[in-house]
Amino acid sequence: MGDYSGKEKEEDFKGSLTGKEIPVLTLDNKWYRLLNKIGHEDVKAQEDALNELLRKQGRINTKLKEIKRLKKSIMEEIVGLADEAHSGNAGAAKQLQEKKRLVDECNEKLEEYEDDMIEVPRQIEQINKELMLMTMESCYETMQEYTDDIEKIEAWVKEIRIELKKRLIRKQEMETKNHEIYSYMHDVFGAEVVNLFDMRYNPEEKHPVVQEEKPPEEPAAP
Repeated sequence: MGDYSGKEKEEDFKGSLTGKEIPVLTLDNKWYRLLNKIGHEDVKAQEDALNELLRKQGRINTKLKEIKRLKKSIMEEIVGLADEAHSGNAGAAKQLQEKKRLVDECNEKLEEYEDDMIEVPRQIEQINKELMLMTMESCYETMQEYTDDIEKIEAWVKEIRIELKKRLIRKQEMETKNHEIYSYMHDVFGAEVVNLFDMRYNPEEKHPVVQEEKPPEEPAAP
């Protein structure tokens, strides 16, 4: 069996997300903090689209509540007018017909908004999933970039450590040779001669710092 194409793998991956609960990302402050770590220019359009759908959903919910509240009020008025209309009150009968018309309008609006309440959440879920995929892709791309840099730095540190170790060994060798040379000089030429040359070749000893003398203390009064 041949390998899957990239498109087939992508479809399988998206299919495996079916049924998985994904929180609405633009309502999560942690998602925004995550974006600050990876940048969010690539997801701006999807973010705006999702927020607009959420606002639309909020407006629909508000309208539904208003219409249901209005319908309930009209239905209560209809109950009050029904007895008068059945008693032959022409005015009440006319009002009753108008109220029934308003109820029909409310029902039509409710049906329209309820259809939206089915469709909008579906759109929110779809865009939210796309936004999640884009976010995850950006996260892994960013982490891969960091990983590449980390590996380069690790290689550099390893190389520097080797070089540092070599230089420390070289330093110790030179310090040992200096000590050996100085010891032989003492043995061959004697300490007095070596001390004279120390004064000549050592800048600090060649130009010693003269300490300022303190004035003598006054004798204490008897």
